[in-house]
Amino acid sequence: MEGLTITEAAATTGWSARMLRYIESLDLVAPTRSRGGYRIYGPESLQRLRTLRALLAEHELGLGDVGLALRLRRDPELCRAVDEWLDSRAQRPAEVDSVDWLCWEQDKHQALLARTAAGRS
Repeated sequence: MEGLTITEAAATTGWSARMLRYIESLDLVAPTRSRGGYRIYGPESLQRLRTLRALLAEHELGLGDVGLALRLRRDPELCRAVDEWLDSRAQRPAEVDSVDWLCWEQDKHQALLARTAAGRS
């Protein structure tokens, strides 16, 4: 037997076909493809799905958590940026009085949200 279709793999693993596609989009599992382009889940893919489920349960993780861990491993620049952010501490800008800092931060957030909303339009 070459492997299982996505429907068969979903029934075997307990993941839905939609979740299997999502897991693939995160590059956590890479089923092979048939000549017609259909996903084929071989024993390697099934093992990865089984051990992924165990990892998630054992460490109370979501799929996105593991996807981010993979991105951090593959993208040194992203890893450095996250490390820098985690190590950083909030500091009041020198030009902002301590009594005005809260309003200053709120204004910065509102401006960021407005730019984000304008970019979606």
